[in-house]
Amino acid sequence: MRTLTYAQAIREAHAQLLAEDPRVFLIGQGVRNPWYAGTSLQDLDKDFGTHRVIDSPVSENATTGTAIGAAITGMRPIVFHPRMDFMLLAVDPIMNQAANWSYLFAGQVSVPVVIRAVINRGGEQGAQHSQALQALFAHVPGLKVVMPATPYDAKGLLIAAVRDGNPVLYIDDRWLYDLQGDVPEGLYEVPIGSAALRRSGRDVTVLATSYMSSEATKAVDELTQRGIDVELIDLRSIKPWDRNLVYSSVGKTGRLVIADAAWMSGGVAAEIAASVAGEMFHALKAPIGRVCLPDAPAPSSAVLEHAYYIGADDIVSAVEKALVSSTRS
Repeated sequence: MRTLTYAQAIREAHAQLLAEDPRVFLIGQGVRNPWYAGTSLQDLDKDFGTHRVIDSPVSENATTGTAIGAAITGMRPIVFHPRMDFMLLAVDPIMNQAANWSYLFAGQVSVPVVIRAVINRGGEQGAQHSQALQALFAHVPGLKVVMPATPYDAKGLLIAAVRDGNPVLYIDDRWLYDLQGDVPEGLYEVPIGSAALRRSGRDVTVLATSYMSSEATKAVDELTQRGIDVELIDLRSIKPWDRNLVYSSVGKTGRLVIADAAWMSGGVAAEIAASVAGEMFHALKAPIGRVCLPDAPAPSSAVLEHAYYIGADDIVSAVEKALVSSTRS
C-alpha cells in the first residue's frame, strides 16, 4: 500500500485499465493538457499512444456520441469532460442514447461507456464553470452515477465503472485532487451502489458526497470534542445509492444530516431525505437536515464565493440544530 493523491489514483486506474484491456481507450478535450486534467492523465499519451489517448476537438456532443457508438460495438471508452458545465452540450447522446439503448433493444446490447465529468469550484470562475450537476443525471433511468471522495475510491470506482457494462457517469471534484490516501498497487474494484461507513456513532448520522465527505470528517472531529457521537457515511455512489446502510444508520441514530455540495432544490439531498422520510419516518427523532449550496448561480467574486460555498462549519451547525430539534420535540 502506498500513499497517492486523488489525481494520481485516477491516473493509475487509467494506466492499468489501458494496459489490461485493449478495448479501453480515452477520448476528450485536454487529455494531454495539465491545465485541463491536472496530473490525473499525465503522460498517458506517451505511454499508450495518441490512438488510445485521443485529444478531441471542442465538440462535446460529437466526442461523447463517438464514444457511445464505440461502446455499442464492444469497446470500453472513457470520455473526459474537463468541465461538467460544458458536458451539457452532450446531454442528447448521454440521456437519449446511452441511457436508453439497452432498454430499446431488450438487453441484447449494452453501452459500456464511462463518462468522466470534472466539477470545478472557486477561483472566481463564475456560474458557467462551477456547476455540480449530479442530480440531473441521477434522475435518468439507465445511468449509474458515482462520486468518489478518497484516492482509494477514486481508483476503485473508475475500474468498477469501466468493467460494469453499463453507462456510468464518474464525477470527480477538482478540490479533491491533492487529497492523499492509501491506494493498493494492483487493480481492484469498489462496488457501485455501496456506501462507506467512515465512522460509527449513536447520536446522529451525517451522510456526505464527494468533497463534502472530507469536510464532514473535519466536522466530526469538532463534534466529537463536544461530546457528540456522529455516524459518518460517505455515499460514494449516487445512483444507485446504498439505501440499506443509510436506513440502518438512521434507524440507530434517529437523526440525519445530508451534505451535498450542489443546489438544494431538487438535488441528491432532497431525494435521499424524501426516501428516508418515507421509509424510516417512525425512527426519526428530528427533522432531516440538508447542507447544500444556495439556490443561486456560483458567484465570480472571492468574497461572495466565501459566503456561497459550504464546509465543515455548516455541517456542525446542521448537526447541532438536529440535536436541539429532537430535544424540544
